Amino acid sequence: MWILDSAYRDGGIDLWTKDGTVSKVHHDYNPPFYVHFHDPHAHYEMIEALEERYCAEECTIHTLFGKIPGYAVSAGRDVAEAIERQAHYKVDLFNVDVRRDQRFMAERGIFPCAKEGDTRFSPEITHDLSVLKTCIHGNPTLSVSPTEIEVTGGHTERITGETKDVLADFFGLIRSLNPDVILMPDADTWMPKIRALARQYDLPMPFSRNGKYRQMASRSYWSYGHMEHKESALIPDGRILIDTEQSFVYREGGLEGVLMAARLSGLSPNLASRFTPGTLISSYETCEAVKRGIAVPFRKSDPEQVRKLSALQAADRGGLMFQPEPGTFENVEEIDFTSMYPSIIVKANLSPETIGHSERHGFLPEVLKPLLDLRFETKQLKKTDHRYSGSDAILKWMLVTCFGYTGYKNAKFGRIEVHEKITGRSREILLQTKEIAESMNFRVLHGIVDCLWVQGSSVEALKKRVERQTGLFLEIDHFDWIVFLPLADGFGAYNRYYGRQPDGSVKVRGIAARRHDTPEYIREMQEEMLTVMGGAATIGELRERECAVRDIYEKYCEGLPYANVRKFVVNRRISRVTYAHRCLESSAIQAYKSQGVPVAPGMKISYVVQDAKRYFVDTGWSASVIDAGYYQALLEKAWQEISYAMLNDTCTIHDEKCSKE
Repeated sequence: MWILDSAYRDGGIDLWTKDGTVSKVHHDYNPPFYVHFHDPHAHYEMIEALEERYCAEECTIHTLFGKIPGYAVSAGRDVAEAIERQAHYKVDLFNVDVRRDQRFMAERGIFPCAKEGDTRFSPEITHDLSVLKTCIHGNPTLSVSPTEIEVTGGHTERITGETKDVLADFFGLIRSLNPDVILMPDADTWMPKIRALARQYDLPMPFSRNGKYRQMASRSYWSYGHMEHKESALIPDGRILIDTEQSFVYREGGLEGVLMAARLSGLSPNLASRFTPGTLISSYETCEAVKRGIAVPFRKSDPEQVRKLSALQAADRGGLMFQPEPGTFENVEEIDFTSMYPSIIVKANLSPETIGHSERHGFLPEVLKPLLDLRFETKQLKKTDHRYSGSDAILKWMLVTCFGYTGYKNAKFGRIEVHEKITGRSREILLQTKEIAESMNFRVLHGIVDCLWVQGSSVEALKKRVERQTGLFLEIDHFDWIVFLPLADGFGAYNRYYGRQPDGSVKVRGIAARRHDTPEYIREMQEEMLTVMGGAATIGELRERECAVRDIYEKYCEGLPYANVRKFVVNRRISRVTYAHRCLESSAIQAYKSQGVPVAPGMKISYVVQDAKRYFVDTGWSASVIDAGYYQALLEKAWQEISYAMLNDTCTIHDEKCSKE
C-alpha cells in the first residue's frame, strides 16, 4: 500500500493508495483534542456542558514536561477556541491544530510515499508514479485565457487554438494519460483561472480523481526577518499537482525531494511541496510527538524566564564570526561542520524539558537523531549517485531550520534557552577548532558560525583531531585560490567571497552572480568572467587572465544599449505595499496596480528601471527602454567584485601590457 495522497473528508480520512492502480479507502475518524483546566472547580459548569454535549471524558495528558489531568473532547477547533475564551485563557489545549490525516497515519505507524515494509528513514524512495509535465505558455499574472499548452508524457504534444478548444484537448489528455503526478510551472496561479474557464465553458476539470479540491488561502508572513508571500492553491484529491516554479521543495530537491519531505513530515506530497522547510520540520516533530503519545500544545505556555540583563547578554550572543582580511589567498581549506546545530542538539541533549533537568532524555534529540543519521547517509551516497541529491537537499534544509525553530516564539517544541545553549556551544566549538588549527601551524583566514578557512598542510590530520575532540563530523573542501572581498570601510566582508575548486568550478557567495535580484545581463557578465578565472589554478595564472576578464567587462559595457530589455529585469520581494518615501519598489508597485495586477506583502515583483533619478520603472513584461546609466553602474559594481582579485602591482603591469597591445 503506497500512500499517494490523504485528506480529511466526510468525518473521516481518505487515503489514496497505489498498488498498480490508484484506489481510495475511507476511514471514519473523529479524534479528540485535550484540555487541561488550571482550576477545574472554577469551570465545573463548562466541564459538565462539555461532557453532556461532546461526551468529554477525563484523561491523563502526556506532555513534554510530564503528565497532567484533563479532558478529551471530541469536537473541532471552533469549540477549543470557545473554551479558551470562556475560561479567560486559563486552560492549556493540545492536539487542536494537528492535521487529522497526519494524526491518523502517525497513530497507526504508517506514512506517505512508501510501501508496506519500507523504513521511514531509508534513503531509498521507490515508486512507479506516472509523471506528466505541462507548461501553459504566457504570463500567469496577466493571462486569463491560455491559447497554447505543452504537454510531455511519453512524448511532447503542443496544443494551440481557441481557449475552449485548448482546454478541452488538455483535459482530454489528462483523462487519457491519467498521470499520478502533474508538474506545472505556476500551477497555483493558473488553477483558479482554469477552474473559472472550465465553469464558463461547462468543461469538467480532470485534475482531481474524485472531482473534489482542497483550497489553501494566500497569505503574507514574516520568516527569518523577511516578508514572504504564499499564493492560494487549489489541490486535487488523489493526484499530486506540483507548482514547479513556486515550490521551494521541488526547486531544491525535485520530485524525490518532495516525496522524502512527505514521508518524513507525515503530510501528503501536495502539502509537502507547498510548505517551507520550517513548516516541514515542525510537521515532522508533530508527527513524532503523536507517534510517541505526546500531546502537541495548541499555544505555547512556557514563556521566557525573567533574567538579569547581564545574564541575557552573556547567553544570547548568536553565532561566532571572524572578520577576514580581504585579499586573494592560495591553497585554502574550507572546514565545514556537517549539520552542526542539530548535531549539538543531539549530543548535548538539548530540548525544552531538559533545561535544568539534564538527566532527562530529550524529545528533540530523540527525534532529530534519525534525521541526522539519514542526512549523513544521503550526503555520502550523493557523491557517487545523483539520485540521492534531492533527498539530501531537503534533509539539509529541514535540519538547518530545526535550530531556528527552537527560538521561534510559536514553535510547538521550542524554547529560547535551548536556542541560546546551541549557539553558545557552537561558539565554543569554533573557537576550539581555531585553537587546534593554530596549534598545528595552520593560518586561520576566516570563520562563519560552522565553517573555518585555513592555510596549511596535513589538513586530514587536522580533520581527525577536530572530530575526535568535538565529536562532530567535518567536510573538507579545497580551494586553489579564494577571494575575500572588502567592505566599503576596507575591512573584510563576512559573507562575500568566491574561489576556485580543484575541478575548475568557482564557488561564489554574496556577489552579483549569486544574488536573486541581479538582472540577467549583469549576472551573465560575471558568470562569463568567473568561467575564465576558473581556468586559473594559481594566483599567478589568475593574474595572467586579467586582460581577458577586462575584455569581457568592456564587451558588456559596449553591448548594454543594444541588449534585450528583458535582460535588465530586477526581481525583488516587497515587504509592504505602501511606502512613506519614493523609491523604485514603490513605483513598481504602482506600475503593477495600474495594469490591474494585485500585490501583497512578501510577493516577488519584477521591473525595469526607466529613469532612476525620477523613480520611473516599467513592469518586467511591458518595459521597452532602460536607464543606461543605472545599469552601467550595476555593471561597474559587478566588475569591481571580480577585478579586486587581480588588483595589485602585477595587475598594473598587465594593464600596461594590455594597453600596449
